[in-house]
Amino acid sequence: MNNLMISLGEKSKKAAQELSQLETSKKNDCLLQMAIDLENSKTTILQANQQDLKQAKENGIPEPLMDRLRLTDDRIQEMAEGIRQVAALADPIGVVEKMWRTEDQLMVGQQRVPLGVIGIIFESRPNVTTDAASLCFKSGNAVILRGGKEAFYSNQALVKLMQKTLQNKQLDIGMIQFVNDTSHDVANEMMRLNDYLDVLIPRGGAGLIQRVKNSATVPVIETGTGNNHVYVDNAAQLDMASDIVVNAKAQRPSVCNAIETLLVHEDIASEFLPMIEKNLISHGVSLRADSNALSYLTQASLATEEDWATEFLDYILAVKVVASIDEAIEHINRYNSKHSEAIVTDSYHNGQKFLKEVDAAAVYINASTRFTDGFKFGFGAEIGISTQKLHARGPMGLEHLTSSKYIIYGDGQIRE
Repeated sequence: MNNLMISLGEKSKKAAQELSQLETSKKNDCLLQMAIDLENSKTTILQANQQDLKQAKENGIPEPLMDRLRLTDDRIQEMAEGIRQVAALADPIGVVEKMWRTEDQLMVGQQRVPLGVIGIIFESRPNVTTDAASLCFKSGNAVILRGGKEAFYSNQALVKLMQKTLQNKQLDIGMIQFVNDTSHDVANEMMRLNDYLDVLIPRGGAGLIQRVKNSATVPVIETGTGNNHVYVDNAAQLDMASDIVVNAKAQRPSVCNAIETLLVHEDIASEFLPMIEKNLISHGVSLRADSNALSYLTQASLATEEDWATEFLDYILAVKVVASIDEAIEHINRYNSKHSEAIVTDSYHNGQKFLKEVDAAAVYINASTRFTDGFKFGFGAEIGISTQKLHARGPMGLEHLTSSKYIIYGDGQIRE
């Protein structure tokens, strides 16, 4: 086992014990100071980010992925605000959710406790560093962060800043740690750090997530790729549908809650498709359509089978005409990544049918999928969006980073 990972693991395990006992007021005080320190260190952070952007440009990283990497004054301000929101949230640790008396007159309760040490392997987006660290810290978990090489300098600067805040508050800097080695060998060691990590959370593209799932011996919470859809029903308001589709695809195409496929009911295809094509093209989106949709479009190419299963993370949208809501649901459940799906309709029946039958972590009626976000759901920041069904599903906030233990009060009972 790599000495670096063993050292980080030992420090995290020790720090996790201290952090699990830390009073809520002290955690909140430290988080609020982190937000202030983040704002006061914008110049340093942006300088580090410029190093990453320069390197990414030299390596030919596409612009949508450059956007995921890029920090600005506003984005740093948003990161600080995310930390403040986490500080403002109720602390789940120590909460006794329920308590009951058994036939043996024991009082049995269920209490929220931290998971322990969380490892996070992620790509590109530096805001994940502060989101993950603040959520883990507030929920009483030590965290080991391993970011991608694309954002190495940004992530390193952010973790050093948060560790300095911890140090100034007389807290163990092992509560938030960073893997200063971006090699695949070290990442593989982290995936097998069973003696120290309680759970591993990957955040990134399909390749990273599959590699972690296939290689890790540490328990994994899968956070998903976003092959998401909007279905425009024959009972939809077309202007509303156009606004939702454009927002879900073009507002920020490089994120996991953007859509990759548009499904349109055949009854409204002749009217809606020329409208949406014009609006999408004005935002730089290119279309890949099935043969039915092509007959209504002027600047689209023919979609392939692979396109239906692809998370483009780019200004590309697959388009398909369907004969019914049942065909739309069947297509979604076949190709989607269980992340976020939306229907645009004025039909109550169709909306409820879509909610009931579509298998995804977040299902919308008449709204953009771009809202699948811990910040927008009121969780403050988020640790990721889980697309699996065990432990947690959807945007993961504080409560999802806890487990529970049973606490039992007796007065001398013994079992006969």
